[in-house]
Amino acid sequence: MSKKLFPLFSVLIILSVLLASCATPTPTAEPTAVPVEPTTAPVEPTAAPVEPTAVPVEPTAAPAEPTPFAETQKMILATTTSTQDSGLLDFILPDFEAKYNIKVDVIAVGTGQAMTLGQDGNADVLLVHARAKEDEFMANSHGLRREDVMYNDFVILGPAADPAGIKGMTVAADAFKKLAETQSAFISRGDDSGTHTKEKAIWKTAAIEPAGDWYVSSGLTMGEVLTMTDEKQAYTLSDRATYLAFKNKGLELEVVVEGDKTLFNPYGVISVNPDKGPQIRNDLATLFIEWIISVPVQEKIASYGMEDFGQSLFIPSSTLWQNK
Repeated sequence: MSKKLFPLFSVLIILSVLLASCATPTPTAEPTAVPVEPTTAPVEPTAAPVEPTAVPVEPTAAPAEPTPFAETQKMILATTTSTQDSGLLDFILPDFEAKYNIKVDVIAVGTGQAMTLGQDGNADVLLVHARAKEDEFMANSHGLRREDVMYNDFVILGPAADPAGIKGMTVAADAFKKLAETQSAFISRGDDSGTHTKEKAIWKTAAIEPAGDWYVSSGLTMGEVLTMTDEKQAYTLSDRATYLAFKNKGLELEVVVEGDKTLFNPYGVISVNPDKGPQIRNDLATLFIEWIISVPVQEKIASYGMEDFGQSLFIPSSTLWQNK
């Protein structure tokens, strides 16, 4: 080999070695440690996911009061004579009429007659006091809604001399037995009113069917019966409210029997079923019911009689009043 070619050959060998080393991939370094595991477990949710549905928001204000009618409306109230004769209706009704511009036509009769008016579609709303009859009225679908309103009690009245000797007795049926035994004059409403219904229940408990000259079935209102009983110095059964109202006018009869739990006298208000005919104003009856069971009106009922008699003639009993 020529000496001139030797250096060239050496250079070619060196270049070949360098090219070979560049073409061989450099090994990747092994990891120096095992990958580190997470030091804490994933956090579990602390509460169940909230459902997207929203709870309805309760109204924060009471429903708006109904506004008075632009034109005067007419409503028929059939009620017992005790609410009229005691003066209660004159005390509370003007507020209702002024509040809603409603003229209330009051038909004051016995409870039985008042319910007949409702059953026949001749009244819009009833205010009565014969619970068993009221329940029957509702069960027969004559009424649409019934609410408790108030209560008082019945009392047995008689002359101050008390010829039958029943004063101070605490069981009404026993007092009635003695009236029958002594044939002491007794004046009955005899009109299927709430008072008459209570009287008949007491006679039934006493196992007596009253008859004879001593027993008078008058067919009169409570006020008229009180006047007649006073004139004849007889005995009768009355609601306390009407008795006190007439006592304040000079009635001389006295309470001789009171306090028996059977003499409890609750009053209810009933809206007549509008199916009785298009003449039934259920809208007005509903307004009346909501009004008379409201706390302000119940308070007014509770105050009636306090000024003149030193006691309430009626005790409020609506659900709203009891839950106030």
